[in-house]
Amino acid sequence: MTPDTDTLDPEAEAQPQPAEERDSMDFDVVIVGGGPAGLSAAIRLKQLAAEFDHDVTVCVVEKGSEIGAHILSGAVIDPIAINELFPDWQDRGAPIATPVTENHHWILSQTGKWSIPHIVMPPMMGNTGCYTLSLGNLTRWLGDQAEQMEVEIFPGFAAAEVLFDADGEVKGIATGDMGIGADGVPGPNHQPGVELHAKYTFFAEGVRGSLSKEIITRFGLDDGVEPQTYGIGIKELWDVDPEKHRPGTVIHTQGWPLSDTVGGGFIYHQENNQVAIGFIVALDYTNPFLSPFDEMQRFKTHPAVRPLLEGGRRVAYGARAINEGGLQAIPKLVFPGGALIGCSAGFVNVPRIKGSHNAMKTGMLAAEAAFQAIKDGTEGGDELSAYPESFKASWVHKELYRARNVRPALSKFGIALGTFYAGLDMWLNTLGLGFLVSWTFGHHPDHEALQKAADHQPIDYPKPDGEITFDKLSSVFVSNTNHAEDQPDHLTLKDPDVPVDVNLALYDGPEARYCPAGVYEFVSEGGDDGPSRLQINAQNCVHCKTCDIKDPTQNINWVVPEGGGGPNYPNM
Repeated sequence: MTPDTDTLDPEAEAQPQPAEERDSMDFDVVIVGGGPAGLSAAIRLKQLAAEFDHDVTVCVVEKGSEIGAHILSGAVIDPIAINELFPDWQDRGAPIATPVTENHHWILSQTGKWSIPHIVMPPMMGNTGCYTLSLGNLTRWLGDQAEQMEVEIFPGFAAAEVLFDADGEVKGIATGDMGIGADGVPGPNHQPGVELHAKYTFFAEGVRGSLSKEIITRFGLDDGVEPQTYGIGIKELWDVDPEKHRPGTVIHTQGWPLSDTVGGGFIYHQENNQVAIGFIVALDYTNPFLSPFDEMQRFKTHPAVRPLLEGGRRVAYGARAINEGGLQAIPKLVFPGGALIGCSAGFVNVPRIKGSHNAMKTGMLAAEAAFQAIKDGTEGGDELSAYPESFKASWVHKELYRARNVRPALSKFGIALGTFYAGLDMWLNTLGLGFLVSWTFGHHPDHEALQKAADHQPIDYPKPDGEITFDKLSSVFVSNTNHAEDQPDHLTLKDPDVPVDVNLALYDGPEARYCPAGVYEFVSEGGDDGPSRLQINAQNCVHCKTCDIKDPTQNINWVVPEGGGGPNYPNM
């Protein structure tokens, strides 16, 4: 059951009472989210249990219909973490088979490109030793490894509520009810959710997780750190002409079609004559008329990009928010009864456009801290202080420290000067001269950056041609997104009047443009001249979380829908 707004209020004094008694299950560790971080944590727990002959029970709950269904990434992966987790991953058949062989960085104008010589690029932005792959398929493989180690995995069940004990410590989660109608009334197929109790609960929901957001607010985990900032990544997977395919080629771009907005494109030549192509737009953009989806479509028409796709076929589409806040925006990692791991905390290295290796490693570090506490019998009461301590001593922290000023420099100084500063900062850190740039830049919340429509001109985006460029609805179709029609909306409004009275009136209804799935649209009642209302097509939602982040009034609250809903990405 989708929780009501009181459930999500961190100031609420009491937990909502279920309509009927829920079954419960007890584990040592419950992990919310079956992505790279959550599965790496589960696997590491079981490895330690075997090594020290001290069993731990581990459960992973995943809202997607299967492990990997909601995983979307470029992806180029640094194998440093999987080398530690499974040194024999090649012998185990991990789906990591395409090493990066070429690395390019293009500056685009509307009609041309300039390639930055690789020798002047900071080594941090190189991809030597990395692989391009489907992160979804790697996650499925990790799920198989976890199950072989007797981790209990429950796909298709959304963690809808955090459970607290009498002392206010987290004691687990409850999955959402199934079979609740849109009117909030249990239907004939209603099944109550299940309570999963644990000594420790790890939140590995990914970017802007609904329960992680609640935990951060309730325990003040973001006190004293910079606000998290985000980008939206929009990706397509294409089958291309084999003659145009160069396995292992990695291309990153900046510049056109954006002008004064941070962002850029990526093109990864993967295996099986497939190319992953995508575009990232920083969500601190100012123009309310900007549409990240349409910027992605324009990107594909560039003379250096379009020929690659001509004669090919788009086979998949998806979108997802990306943490861009860096080290200074990472909240406190632990709280009574659990920890934040992976992108729930925000370990993405923005200049590298990589975060999976950091997500996996932080899951492993949290697992090691929890196992030691369980083994020593010291669980309960104290927080897992060993986890943030080991993080600060890890290569993850070192990597993020060196990259901390790159993303905020682009917003602080503008694209051109910011890019120059970022390159200088990274080179100084590489050369061991980081003490010359010892400061740390700050951030501002993305939603505060949006300016009023009166201060900007509308953007005239070309109509899709159906061959290279497409509309939102046909894109959602190839994301295999599905939600049960008769269920409560998971896109909730704190005040139903705000979309028209504020967002439409002042910002020309930006939710109709920043959503990459056509979820939000303003319709007129009684003809073109009638009053407008916001229509929410929740069935289209690809769970990108952009609306929860970018809404200028922070009036939209994204909560989990019924388990199993959302996209079903095949090999994204």
